Amino acid sequence: MDGGFIDCHCHISAAEFTKAGVRMLISVTEEASEFEKAVQLSKSYPGLLVPCLGIHPVQHSDSREHRSVAIQDLECALPLFQKYKDDIVAIGEIGLDFTPWYAPYPQQRAEQQQVFRRQLEIAKEMDLPVNIHSRSAARQTIRILKEQGIGHALLHNFAGRPSVAMEGVKAGYCFSFPPAACRNEQRAAVIKQIPLEHICLETDSPALGPEKHVRNEPKNIVLSCEYIAKVKGLTPEKVMEATTWNAVRLFPRIGKILNQMTEPLSGNRPAE
Repeated sequence: MDGGFIDCHCHISAAEFTKAGVRMLISVTEEASEFEKAVQLSKSYPGLLVPCLGIHPVQHSDSREHRSVAIQDLECALPLFQKYKDDIVAIGEIGLDFTPWYAPYPQQRAEQQQVFRRQLEIAKEMDLPVNIHSRSAARQTIRILKEQGIGHALLHNFAGRPSVAMEGVKAGYCFSFPPAACRNEQRAAVIKQIPLEHICLETDSPALGPEKHVRNEPKNIVLSCEYIAKVKGLTPEKVMEATTWNAVRLFPRIGKILNQMTEPLSGNRPAE
């Protein structure tokens, strides 16, 4: 397999993002209004940008303020999942966000779980992995994934306890960390605990960059790679190779895309 990073979670809505050193971008959506644009961008940049479609647990209101997701937000998206089912590599960004200022009431958290469970059902129906948000709800998110029988999941920007992460590892899930993790020493304990074969790279562009309030770009994925390598006592090259392989294993459709562009991928895992 040729060298190059796979950014497993980013929000790409314009072509001005720098893509230096990035072999593939897996772009997620948050709202139904983004679905068509995400798919059209992937067709404008075939082999580079691949989309996921999903309804995020936090939505924007008409005033652009954030609010907890409602069932109605998902209902309007349901026909679009079917329309674009052959164009996407995963369902996402979906999940739970129990941050108090977004979901302070039990009924809001219950509705988030309804929306989440329905999208997990869609993923199973389409035989697709899921790209997961789990802020302030790591344990609940992993519990629901397991209850729903999900076998392939990426928990992006995971900030739960190491013990909770290991519950996900036992279920076969992967975890990814953006450049902002370099600014949070507590995240090092989680990264150290998770085996390398369960780690992917992400930037979450344009958010969660190495500097607060500065626009993040996919080229910063190298910072995530270097930080994970430092925490685990490995070379960045080893981490790049392993995480790229993990991404191909987690998102089977991107392996098919890469095979169409290059020589077929080897069936062998990276050497330990």
